Amino acid sequence: FMLIGILCVLFLFVRLGEIKLNNHTYSVYAYFTSVSGLKPGARIEMAGVGIGKVAQIGLDTERMVARVELKINQGVDLSSDIIASVKTAGIIGEKYIEIAPGGEETVLEPNEEIFNTESSLDIESLVRKFIFNKDKK
Repeated sequence: FMLIGILCVLFLFVRLGEIKLNNHTYSVYAYFTSVSGLKPGARIEMAGVGIGKVAQIGLDTERMVARVELKINQGVDLSSDIIASVKTAGIIGEKYIEIAPGGEETVLEPNEEIFNTESSLDIESLVRKFIFNKDKK
């Protein structure tokens, strides 16, 4: 009974915790001027389909921009001219990365960089600006 109980607990950890025993991903890097609200573990989508997760977010001290490591599922080939954008799910939902496919035939290799990026839109500051500017009129 103990062995069966331990196996059941391990199964639940793997299924509910999204722990992958066979991690078949590769890394690419994207640089953004702002990734406000984006967190490690955020999903990466292309055409509404999950193709990976955000692994790390850090500051590139040479460029003074955010450096984001994207773990992309094996079998998903990204062309070298894709566009990576930080998007929000709904009005105040979580942030994620949306990949817009490109038309180039050359494919990004592991550890290469995505050059075309769009930073996140800070909705809070836009709403604040709209509200305070409206009061002044």
